[in-house]
Amino acid sequence: MLIEEIDEILFEQPHIRFVEKGHREGEDLYAAYGQTMTGRWLIVFFVLKSPHEALMISGRDMNRKEQRLYAKR
Repeated sequence: MLIEEIDEILFEQPHIRFVEKGHREGEDLYAAYGQTMTGRWLIVFFVLKSPHEALMISGRDMNRKEQRLYAKR
């Protein structure tokens, strides 16, 4: 996964959902679902540090079920 693809997901109105509460206050884990301009379906996991700053934790390709759920939104 390229940095450019992560940027495309995060800055192109992704579907964001809460994943789990962090061990420290203000460090909750979120997932951003989206599709890149080349058509790749990705999930990016991150901690929201401030309204304009996120700490990337991990990312992966969506499976088919996740793609269907994302496409329905």
